[in-house]
Amino acid sequence: MTVNDDSFTNWKNREEIAESMIPIIGKLHRERDVTVLLHSRSLVNKSVVSILKTHRFARQIDGAELSVTETMPFLQALTTLDLGPSQIDIGMLAATHKADDRGLSVEAFTAEAVAGATGANKIEQREPRDVVLYGFGRIGRLVARLLIEKSGSGNGLRLRAIVVRGGGGEDIVKRASLLRRDSIHGQFQGTITVDEENSTILANGNEIKVIYADDPSAVDYTEYGIRDAILIDNTGKWRDREGLSNHLRPGIEKVVLTAPGKGDVPNIVHGVNHDTIKPDEQILSCASCTTNAIVPPLKAMADEYGVLRGHVETVHSFTNDQNLLDNYHKSERRGRSAPLNMVITETGAASAVAKALPDLKARITGSSIRVPVPDVSIAILNLQLAREASREEVLDYLREVSLTSPLKRQIDFITAPDAVSSDFIGSRHASIVDAGALKVEGDNAILYLWYDNEFGYSCQVVRVVQHVSGVEYPTFPSPAV
Repeated sequence: MTVNDDSFTNWKNREEIAESMIPIIGKLHRERDVTVLLHSRSLVNKSVVSILKTHRFARQIDGAELSVTETMPFLQALTTLDLGPSQIDIGMLAATHKADDRGLSVEAFTAEAVAGATGANKIEQREPRDVVLYGFGRIGRLVARLLIEKSGSGNGLRLRAIVVRGGGGEDIVKRASLLRRDSIHGQFQGTITVDEENSTILANGNEIKVIYADDPSAVDYTEYGIRDAILIDNTGKWRDREGLSNHLRPGIEKVVLTAPGKGDVPNIVHGVNHDTIKPDEQILSCASCTTNAIVPPLKAMADEYGVLRGHVETVHSFTNDQNLLDNYHKSERRGRSAPLNMVITETGAASAVAKALPDLKARITGSSIRVPVPDVSIAILNLQLAREASREEVLDYLREVSLTSPLKRQIDFITAPDAVSSDFIGSRHASIVDAGALKVEGDNAILYLWYDNEFGYSCQVVRVVQHVSGVEYPTFPSPAV
């Protein structure tokens, strides 16, 4: 047998094991509300090849590729336990078991490591929490996809309704079609049918009522069986507490804005300040996509090196508030054709940093250039540090932050020398550090941060909603702090 044959046989064996993992992962998710992770990346609803690629990612942490032959025993061990709702990282289980010198079997070690999710310690499955989307544009549809994807056992977040302005004949059919197909993010993963008579979209078993209203005050959500819901306003029409309070209608308990909040509305960046949300706070903002991209790495740099001042320049994909061809726009320059021009404009991301990082005393300024790409942007974060550092030191630090810190869901790290913007479409991280582009000289550091300004931001929004709804389950083994 040739080396080629050996490699192919090995690949087929790994494929077979990955195939056998899929029903186990699915059953744990549906029946016990357990999300199986591999080094913080979810394996739920993933294909055979995706599972194998995620295992290959582990080489960035351990220096060697993690094989499905190593993780499968831990996955099988989970099926023997009385598990409650939780997130369980089989990559971390394999790594910590390898480092453990007590000689415990896989079964015994797994039972000990996830003891907080079993038996008397486990969290009981909660009633599902209703969610309403007010508006169904770019962010609204991506948030809908994520909520449907995460519906799992039916005990987490449950998308109950979307509220839109009436669009005439076949409106609901067209909106369902936009959910089903997206020119940037591809096909919806599942099935969608439309019940026009009852104004309902059925997506992967989720019944989603389409409510037509021109104003928040026109809707009584209890008429649709909706109770204690979290409403996500992705229109951006109202940004202060007074305006957003109009959403607090019967059936709605909290309002989350997918745009920078004004006045005393808390601006929340998950991973950075989500733990400051007060239990009785009814209105909050998820800030902007750019704020979510720069604040986590800015916090990481400030924690380790100190930051005296900084400037962020965002090279931002065009958005649908710009014009296809030259036409009137209330903002300067934005009236010019988006697909034909680079457009200098303003950004509120820098000023929003103070709301998310109130302890950071450094002055952060910002500006933006809109460019002719439909998705994925890059933020260039130029920082004056409180002490000198080397490029290698900063790279090693940011790599470690992306892999093992509490910010690992927000910050990713890429070393690929040929990476370009389209490679990051669909990234679930708030920002991705480009290692090859990073520059450090003395006390000056320049970070290049890619971010999917649509999907990555939508993931951050859903994380905030999970947190305020109480369906953000603990992770085992407990991550390092």
